[in-house]
Amino acid sequence: MYYMYILASKKNGTIYVGITNDLVRRVWEHKNDVVEGFTKKYSVHSLVYYELAENSVVAIEREKQIKKWKRYWKVKLIEERNKEWKDLYINIL
Repeated sequence: MYYMYILASKKNGTIYVGITNDLVRRVWEHKNDVVEGFTKKYSVHSLVYYELAENSVVAIEREKQIKKWKRYWKVKLIEERNKEWKDLYINIL
């Protein structure tokens, strides 16, 4: 199973889109700044949205699609399921 996920620094803050095959591990890595990069530099640590994908190809296609979207569309996608931009990490543990 693969996941496309969106992290945010805060409500209406900086957004990061990624994919993984282990959502719990990957979000933990972001939260703990294990890997150098965008999420560490901009403190993007809250899991605000995720989708399941049946394989890596589907997850990568969805990630690329969403990365091309305008910010407004990404915000709308997040708020359709998570109006308050709550950190969903606790829900996946």
